[in-house]
Amino acid sequence: MQENNKRRHRYRRLLLHSFKYTGASKILGGYLIFFFLVAAVITLLEPGIANYGDGLWFTFAVSTTVGFGDVTAVTLAGRILTVILSIYSLGIVAIFTAVITSFFMNIAKAQASESAAEFVDDLMHLTELSKEELQAVSDKVKAFVDGK
Repeated sequence: MQENNKRRHRYRRLLLHSFKYTGASKILGGYLIFFFLVAAVITLLEPGIANYGDGLWFTFAVSTTVGFGDVTAVTLAGRILTVILSIYSLGIVAIFTAVITSFFMNIAKAQASESAAEFVDDLMHLTELSKEELQAVSDKVKAFVDGK
């Protein structure tokens, strides 16, 4: 149980490191600032958006590409901001999808590398292994040969 908690904690740290290393955390910060600024500007520009809460609702609907239609931009400036926010939001989703995919691929590579290193170590010390450990090595070799 404690091993699983350590692993989860390590993966969480690696994921956060991945976001920092790739600059995705800065991109997200910039996006959030832009998101809240667009909500404020839309509130000022659009006659159908009465308060900041409605502006946030509008930016949420636009950024998630849901577009409920209950509030729409009618001014040219509001429509331009809406298009920019939509494109920016799609880019954010793509960036975060790529970072998370890369993270999981790196974990898979690390686990495969660790497993291979353990296997090579076992092969180099066959004479020191117990009967159960030899059986486990034999099973791994059979699984590899069978393509499993």
